Amino acid sequence: MAITYVTAEGLRKLNEELSYLETVERPRVIKAIGEARDKGDLSENAEYDAAKEEQGVLESKIAIIKAKIADARLIDESMIKNDEVQILTKVKIKNTKNGAVMNYTIVPEGEANLKEGKLSVTTPIAKGLLNKKVGEKAQIQIPAGLMEFEILEISL
Repeated sequence: MAITYVTAEGLRKLNEELSYLETVERPRVIKAIGEARDKGDLSENAEYDAAKEEQGVLESKIAIIKAKIADARLIDESMIKNDEVQILTKVKIKNTKNGAVMNYTIVPEGEANLKEGKLSVTTPIAKGLLNKKVGEKAQIQIPAGLMEFEILEISL
């Protein structure tokens, strides 16, 4: 699996999710399998088949999260400066064509959440903004075409 860059908060969330899956969901699925098994003939037991399938999906999720944690590299937040756009900075940008102003925090891929204004560092917009300073403009090719954004503000 590839190296995943995470913040301390992102790593905490991964560990919480893993703990929940292992301590709550896994016992629930095991209990469901046991209850379905107790109903008799397994060859035609849809509940048993569904519970076993759910167990497979759950174990796959657990394995993926464990691999992410094992391969995670913690981002040293103390090294981040706000003189240019970089990972973990908050950036206020203006679309030069329509004047729309947007605020984003550039985050590692696994922590992206557009509803919270968290933009993955791997997106075209974030890539185009990286290393730009306040006042600079970034021309960014997105699926809808070429857009230009002006950097209004950078903060931590």
